[in-house]
Amino acid sequence: MAESLGNMKRTHMCGTLGPHHIDEEVTLMGWVQKRRDLGGLIFADLRDRAGIVQIVFDKDISEEAFAKAEKIRGEYVIAIRGVVKRRHAVNPNLPTGEIEVFASEMKILSEAQTPPIYIEDEDDVSENLRLKYRYLDLRKSRMQKNLMFRHKVAKVVRDFLDENGFIEVETPMLTKPTPEGARDYLVPSRVNPGKFYALPQSPQLFKQLLMVSGMDRYFQIVKCFRDEDLRADRQPEFTQIDIEMSFVDVEEVLAINEKLLQRIFKETMGIDIEIPLQRMSYREAMERYGSDKPDVRFGFELKCINDIAENCSFKVFADTVKNGGDVRGINVNGYGNRFSRKDIGKLEDYVKTYGAKGLAWIKVTEEGVNSPIGKFFHDAEMDKILQRFDGKPGDLLLFVADKPSVVLDALGHLRVEIAKQLGILNKDEYKLLWVTEFPLFEYDEEEGRYVAKHHPFTSPMEEDLELLETAPEQVRAKAYDIVLNGIELGGGSIRIHSTELQQRMFKALGFTTAQAWEKFGFLLEAFQYGTPPHGGIAYGLDRLVMLLTGNDSIREVIAFPKTQNASSPMTEDPSVVEERQLKELHIRVVLDQNQ
Repeated sequence: MAESLGNMKRTHMCGTLGPHHIDEEVTLMGWVQKRRDLGGLIFADLRDRAGIVQIVFDKDISEEAFAKAEKIRGEYVIAIRGVVKRRHAVNPNLPTGEIEVFASEMKILSEAQTPPIYIEDEDDVSENLRLKYRYLDLRKSRMQKNLMFRHKVAKVVRDFLDENGFIEVETPMLTKPTPEGARDYLVPSRVNPGKFYALPQSPQLFKQLLMVSGMDRYFQIVKCFRDEDLRADRQPEFTQIDIEMSFVDVEEVLAINEKLLQRIFKETMGIDIEIPLQRMSYREAMERYGSDKPDVRFGFELKCINDIAENCSFKVFADTVKNGGDVRGINVNGYGNRFSRKDIGKLEDYVKTYGAKGLAWIKVTEEGVNSPIGKFFHDAEMDKILQRFDGKPGDLLLFVADKPSVVLDALGHLRVEIAKQLGILNKDEYKLLWVTEFPLFEYDEEEGRYVAKHHPFTSPMEEDLELLETAPEQVRAKAYDIVLNGIELGGGSIRIHSTELQQRMFKALGFTTAQAWEKFGFLLEAFQYGTPPHGGIAYGLDRLVMLLTGNDSIREVIAFPKTQNASSPMTEDPSVVEERQLKELHIRVVLDQNQ
């Protein structure tokens, strides 16, 4: 039978007690982690979000409390009143291990059935089961620490931005569908039959309108929604730290955000990061690392050997260069002996998943080179290759020859995969850098046209404006991403604030004037009434917290996440709705017969 609290009021959290509380009377409340009956004494570990403390029930102190303690089991919710005493057998693995509490009074507030999952940090429960019983999973110490750390990061962000003149403004959750890249989540309107709202993929248009309104400095920690295929660091709903500023250019946005990141690392991790952060242009990042979000904690940088390969006797290399492709490679410095021919074969299979046709290799030994392609190169050519890669005995050179996009993608992923296999990625090392000067456009093969690399409101660099209509692929954007250990934390840009330039941008993207006004008319009209130059950035809060807590999935730092198929095993959503609701919304569901 559950009891009420009565006159008991909690005085301390379990994990906050220590030797300085000895001989104090305390009242604690929480969950029973485990219970041990030693006859005349019963020991129970009591847990709340602050930690665990040992409770002692002694018949000589309170027969009533002892009798109740005989009934309790794991996950019972109890309240106890008692005196803190020094523990004879100290538990060095417990922060409260020097003390214990001798109970004089106890109430059973709630009984509990045996839980379907263990409430322990180190368990072997499937993720699906963890998500089905998420409210139990969240009782685990590590999960509570993750959420408390997330809270701390959000608080540091709010405090810093408030100190620097930013105003937190909420923007609508129900808005107009706009083509921003991913699919929208649509919400039917009952009072406007046949019409739909969209859940925002980001507050992009509204934060620009706030700059038009004169808000000057805005931020928001906000939910965003994208209907896209999921992976470890994606969710259908995710949280952004959204920031926008007026009367700024790239350098001012980067500078204030470097200070923000510096504060986050210092106050949440105790880590000092030096600013200004490393900068790298998009072109340099792709050339050196094969990625626009390079992990710079290790080497294995890409090198191009087109000048050596174009006239060599190895037909695969020579023909690739003659047909406009690239031949590039990486040097796995000093680790060549770790890879057998079988291991290299597995690496070849790996690069094929990124479109590469094969993987050539050269091992450098004390006796010379060992390679199946070595016979196709003259000594002078081989010397040039070794010099290009600074090849020394013990090194392994790996090459991909293909069209440039495939080469960069394959080698960019390969260098990271090899670093993982070698175990040289240090989670306690944090390498931040800005990647700047992104292309304004990228070509979409499926649609047969150029699309915006970031979004259609990104400003071109002034020196490239004349190329907007004639050579759009060469236009660079005033866009920047912040990268941590090979993962994009956030990105932003200086926005277009001119109606004329915005219309030129829409035209380059294939929008007619009528289409542009249909989709974005409210923004274009707003620009006609005086618009300050402005720009900003958005961080993925989930991803930032994931990295700082050393997790590999953002589901570990979100209270109630979805699975890989965008569903919740706990609430069983998405779900079928009643026909009555569909009629009210003027919607009819037509099932695909092939599904």
